[in-house]
Amino acid sequence: MSKQCHEVDFEIIGSSMQLVEIELDPQETVIAEAGAMNYMEQDIAFEAKMGDGSEPESGFFGKILGAGKRALTGESIFMTHFTNEGHGKRKVAFAAPYPGSVLAVDLSKHQGEIICQKDSFLAAALGTNVTMKFNRRLGAGFFGGEGFILQSLKGDGMVFIHAGGTLIKKELKGEVLRVDTGCLVGFSPGIDYDIQRSGSLKSMVFGGEGLFLATLQGHGTVWLQSLPFSRMADRIIAHAPSKGGIAQGEQ
Repeated sequence: MSKQCHEVDFEIIGSSMQLVEIELDPQETVIAEAGAMNYMEQDIAFEAKMGDGSEPESGFFGKILGAGKRALTGESIFMTHFTNEGHGKRKVAFAAPYPGSVLAVDLSKHQGEIICQKDSFLAAALGTNVTMKFNRRLGAGFFGGEGFILQSLKGDGMVFIHAGGTLIKKELKGEVLRVDTGCLVGFSPGIDYDIQRSGSLKSMVFGGEGLFLATLQGHGTVWLQSLPFSRMADRIIAHAPSKGGIAQGEQ
C-alpha cells in the first residue's frame, strides 16, 4: 500500500528554543502555518493555498468549508506549501514565535491520527489532513479556555508540533491524568478527553489554578508543555510598567 504523505527527512535544532529543519527531495512538499517559516534554501518555492492539500479532488466548496472552520477559530484560512523544485535535496526550517520544544510525530505509529491544541501545529508532510475538532461537550468547552478547540492531524507521515517551555511525554495505561487546559499539547487515539470543574468553589476562586481542568483517560500517549504561551503572556503583561506592573531587577 502506497503512502499518502510525502516522506521527509528532518533535524530538530537547538535545546530551549528549538526549530525543525526539513530536507525535501525534488518535488517533495511540506505544509506549514502562515508565518512559521524561519529560512529556506534555493529552489524551494512557496505558495499560500486554501487548505492542506490532502484532498486535491475535494473541489472549491470543500476547501471553502474547511477554511470556514479555521476562520471561526481565529486561524488563517490559508496554509503555506513549500516545494523543492530543484534537482537536489534542499532544506526549509520552521520555528514557533515563542520559546519551546519541537515534537516530531510519525502518524503511522499512532493509528494515523493525533489530536493537538489549535496553536501547537507547526508543519507537516504534504498529504496530512489538518482539520479543526470541536470538543463534543460544547457547554464545558466554552468555559475551558484553551481546551475547547482542538486540531486533528491525520495521515501516515511526519507532523511537527510545538510545545512551550519543556515538553513532557506521558504514557497512560488506563489511568486518569488531570491537566491545566493550557498545558495540554496533544494526545493519541485511545485517550478520552473531557473538561471538568476544578474542585470546590473556594479552590476555583482562590487557588489560582483556573476554573476548569482537562481530564484525560485511556490507553495512549499524552504530550504536555511546561509553559503555555498564554501563561507567559499574562506574566509579561502583569509586569509591564505601562500596565502598572512592577519593574524587577531594574533601576
